Amino acid sequence: MTRSAAPGLLHAPELLHAPELLHERVLPWYASATRDLPWRRDDATPWGIFVSEVMLQQTPVVRVLPVWQEWVQRWPTPADLAAEAPGEAVRAWGRLGYPRRALRLHAAATAMVSRFDGAVPGTEAELLTLPGVGTYTAAAVATFAFGERTTVVDTNVRRVLARAVEGIEYPATSPTRAEMTRAESLVPVAPREARTWSVAVMELGALVCTARTARCDQCPLVDVCAWRLAGHPPHAGPARRGQSWHGTDRQLRGRLLAALRHSTEPVHRSTLEALSDDVVQRERCLDSLVADGLVEPLDDDLFALPGGSPST
Repeated sequence: MTRSAAPGLLHAPELLHAPELLHERVLPWYASATRDLPWRRDDATPWGIFVSEVMLQQTPVVRVLPVWQEWVQRWPTPADLAAEAPGEAVRAWGRLGYPRRALRLHAAATAMVSRFDGAVPGTEAELLTLPGVGTYTAAAVATFAFGERTTVVDTNVRRVLARAVEGIEYPATSPTRAEMTRAESLVPVAPREARTWSVAVMELGALVCTARTARCDQCPLVDVCAWRLAGHPPHAGPARRGQSWHGTDRQLRGRLLAALRHSTEPVHRSTLEALSDDVVQRERCLDSLVADGLVEPLDDDLFALPGGSPST
């Protein structure tokens, strides 16, 4: 396969056997299109990168950035966070959503202190031993913080490769073994180039090849993308539904948790009851917050963030 070949002859099997063709397009594009984000700078610490990767899961950069900055200023090392009650992590999480991630960060920081001398472990295998750390986070931190050659696959990467290589609009609901093998085969051999490739494909999915809009005119893969060359066939799988919000348990859980985060004292049940007239839903949400470890009942009528009464 040469770059002079007719674009119409390019399809998934050829791209899989010539990953350098993708590298030649995506890596230079990233060099000019990359966003200036603090966790990508040369002075970013492994802990700062770790925090960013947890915060960025299911949350856009614009919402993460101010919270991340507050976190790394307040807790510049894992030991600083581990020394606090877990409820303080929940409080500082603010409105990022999916607040159990705050507890996972606190638990991971505690494990780093007890097992890794207060440092972020430097290999994917070690990172996977931390509580709450899954395949994606371990691979991302190993690559972006320590330069390990790994396969980093998030929703953006899956979508870009589904379109460019497989010729379909969206990947399957959950990653398949074949999909992960394919992604691994496309990672450059050199660790430094592999690191750049991983973040570059993520950035391409976040800025250009987005879930809602494929900006093909801005894409460096425009003349080799299997999905575009096939005429942009529509998604053939189950209908994709956007997440509802108003009136959901998730919304009410957020309101209940916000009342606790904003209080310097334990919150009385009556304050929480005033947030919703739906008794069944309210008690269900409160019970789920307790079960998730995000709320601690001090007695039948008083509630606080985990770790006891909030600090004043």
